[in-house]
Amino acid sequence: MVGLRPADVPPTAAVKFVGAGTAACIADLLTFPLDTAKVRLQVKSERGAASLLKYRGVFGTIITIVRTEGPRSLYSGLVAGLQRQMSFASVRIGLYDSFKQFYTKGSDHAGIGSRLLAGCTTGGMAVALAQPTDVVKVRFQAQARSHEHARRYCGTIDAYKTIAKEEGIRGLWKGTGPNIARNAIVNCTELVTYDFIKDLLLTSTPMSDNLPCHFVSAFGAGLCTTVIASPVDVVKTRYMNSALGQYSGVLSCAAAMMTKEGPLAFYKGFMPSFLRLGTWNVIMFVTYEQLKRALMAANHSRTTLL
Repeated sequence: MVGLRPADVPPTAAVKFVGAGTAACIADLLTFPLDTAKVRLQVKSERGAASLLKYRGVFGTIITIVRTEGPRSLYSGLVAGLQRQMSFASVRIGLYDSFKQFYTKGSDHAGIGSRLLAGCTTGGMAVALAQPTDVVKVRFQAQARSHEHARRYCGTIDAYKTIAKEEGIRGLWKGTGPNIARNAIVNCTELVTYDFIKDLLLTSTPMSDNLPCHFVSAFGAGLCTTVIASPVDVVKTRYMNSALGQYSGVLSCAAAMMTKEGPLAFYKGFMPSFLRLGTWNVIMFVTYEQLKRALMAANHSRTTLL
């Protein structure tokens, strides 16, 4: 390693793991209000006509939440959200390159198949690990802080305990099926698209591996992911937030949405989803690339001294 510049030193799996989790937490902090608006719009039909009038559009929903519940409600569930990102993004993003290399047997040229396999693998692993944090996050974001709606949980730890007590341990893994489907789709679309666009820019344009390249790649990945993953995301949110026994299963939830609200119901909250996911992708991937370089430089300096 001595004599190599930091840019020449390949990042280790540990560097990618820590960098991905940290970058995802930073992205969540900055985009969480958009995520809360998305969840409210996705579940609003379950609250009756009053809710349909209450939430209109992305920014209208944010303004309504601030006016009726206070600005802190935009960050309801943030603790669980950060817990989710540290355990979730670290695995699905941080270990993606490692699994891609595993499926290509160390080759530098990864095909679409290897990238898709790596995305599905890390996405599934991440859901299995972080599902309880996702359930609690969605429950907090969906509950309105007002006199009309009694709060279901008074804190993050209370939410974990209450769900486990009332719904059993399985309640903490509620919606794992649609979440695995959603995250397999999201992970594959997001990471493979980012990977593909970045490679295309580096090989077919004068762009180098720098901020503009990362920005364009992340924005394109966010748009593609939102279009493909929105239907599964809406079903996942509805099912995870549903009362015990409201739906007999994920397919029952999807069928009820189609019957009562029509196919457009699967794209409810699309604009906040895109604003949130597009912004999240840009912040996350740009921060992740910078953190990787910083961690690699620090590791290089330490190795050189040793």
